[in-house]
Amino acid sequence: MIFNQRINHAEPVRGVMRQNERAAEFDPSLATNAAARCVVSAGKDQEIGASPARAALFLVLLFALLLPAPLAAAEGAAPGHATTESAGDTGEPIVMAGGPTLPDIWRGPRFDTSDVTVSTGGDADKVLVQEGGMRWQAFRAGPLSSFGAWLLLGTIAALTLFYLLRGRIMVAGALTGRMVTRFRSVERLAHWLLAGSFILLAVTGLLLKYGRSYIAPLFGNEFNATLLLASKLFHNNVAWLFMLSLSMIFFIWVRHNLPHRTDLTWFAQAGGLLGKRHPPARKFNAGQKLIFWSVILLGGLISLSGLSLLFPFELPLFSKTFAALNGVGIPGLLGIDEFPVTLAPQEEMALAQAWHVILSFVLMAIILAHIYLGSVGMQGAYAAMGSGKVDEAWAHQHHSLWLDELKAKQDKDAPKQTKPAE
Repeated sequence: MIFNQRINHAEPVRGVMRQNERAAEFDPSLATNAAARCVVSAGKDQEIGASPARAALFLVLLFALLLPAPLAAAEGAAPGHATTESAGDTGEPIVMAGGPTLPDIWRGPRFDTSDVTVSTGGDADKVLVQEGGMRWQAFRAGPLSSFGAWLLLGTIAALTLFYLLRGRIMVAGALTGRMVTRFRSVERLAHWLLAGSFILLAVTGLLLKYGRSYIAPLFGNEFNATLLLASKLFHNNVAWLFMLSLSMIFFIWVRHNLPHRTDLTWFAQAGGLLGKRHPPARKFNAGQKLIFWSVILLGGLISLSGLSLLFPFELPLFSKTFAALNGVGIPGLLGIDEFPVTLAPQEEMALAQAWHVILSFVLMAIILAHIYLGSVGMQGAYAAMGSGKVDEAWAHQHHSLWLDELKAKQDKDAPKQTKPAE
């Protein structure tokens, strides 16, 4: 990589020395000062001996040669030479002799105004200083970390408070002992593949997000580095299983999660979560439909942004998305400037990661509520996805319309008894 700006730190000093040496090479009497003559004659044994006194005299004269250069720089050099000032003393930019100021040198690559040539790679390799990365790092370490922590801890606290106030939702009356099939094997397989992969992705994602801040100080950098490397490998590979099972869930259950007029009744009665009344529902009630579409939509967007992070050069998302939003006038409706449509690969990755993490935090909070209701929050709920069978009393309380449909289908499919001959 070549950065086409040259920095000559001490060119004036070298210039004076070269001029004096060239003059003294032909005639030592032409040297501009006594120090130069001593330097030229220093290699000649006949002019300067090896005695300590002469060696000391040589060092003094050599120092006299080098001292005027920094003094001249401090007092003001000739028009052809740049000066060097201490930023700490004067507050002025440091000026490199014979070249631009030090801030100018770094301002070029920072704002992409330098002529940078790379021997391999493309435009992404020409980015020496990524200005947006500083803002992204501040956002990631500040607001994004706080948002995720408060959302997840707040969700856990809210569910704990709800459990203390409401208690476990029990089945009204006694269980019948008659079991009905709630979910088939293929449904449970798809569910547990999705659940297991999501939990692994959530745990490894949290380690990657907070490991440097909390794990490294407790267990050391080496342990944290090993853990995060393993987390990254798991995260990037388990993602494929998540996307596969997400597709399975969609095609298996989408027809059962379409809106229905009975959903309005479920919302009106808060799904029986706050009172004793349990509204009628089909195979999935309105609350479960919200969970389903949240998983499908958020999971799909998380998968898409994850693919963009895995293949940032092949699948940039935001430049095209911003162009589409600008095209339909969304910025104008919001009263803001148009979205940028020319983004560096690093900017694309920063936006994709922000989008990926924010949606993941939201989905994790939703899944926490789903896990609560499917385990300790409701009696008999886990059996539906564990063994696939539930008691008729549970089914009648939470999904009475579905139970009626199931019984009607069973009666229709049952073989008719043959009337005995007289």
